Amino acid sequence: MGDSPGITIRQIEGYRFEIDFGEAFPRLLADEAAPYGKGEGPFPEQILVAGVTNCLCASLVFALGKYRQDAPGIAATSSFRVERNEEGRLRIAGIEVGIALGAPAESLPRIDKVLEQFERFCTVSESVKAGIPVTVAVRDSDGTLLT
Repeated sequence: MGDSPGITIRQIEGYRFEIDFGEAFPRLLADEAAPYGKGEGPFPEQILVAGVTNCLCASLVFALGKYRQDAPGIAATSSFRVERNEEGRLRIAGIEVGIALGAPAESLPRIDKVLEQFERFCTVSESVKAGIPVTVAVRDSDGTLLT
């Protein structure tokens, strides 16, 4: 599959950042909620949970199509818990996703097959569940590598 397109993030002021996904998409404003930020955009935890939820919905659409089941109009709501870890640092401790199909189950004769498989098609939720290695490099304004 190869590398994904890059994402560029630039600080505007305080905790407000502009997220640039490239030429094809509008930029997204992200901000921390009060008391740190002003809540002028989604905060990083919301963006992560939105990615998980969106991917699960898309995977469900894929699985429905694979088994030729017609249930357009999928909708989802999600929430998450933030707790302190053993070091006292805040971490996402759980994500709950509720997905509503756009059709009654009795009109979907192969829904059992769909439900058995769709989560495994989701790149984002399966990666988050497994834990994603993250490497970080910090450079100063002259380009000198600091970490």
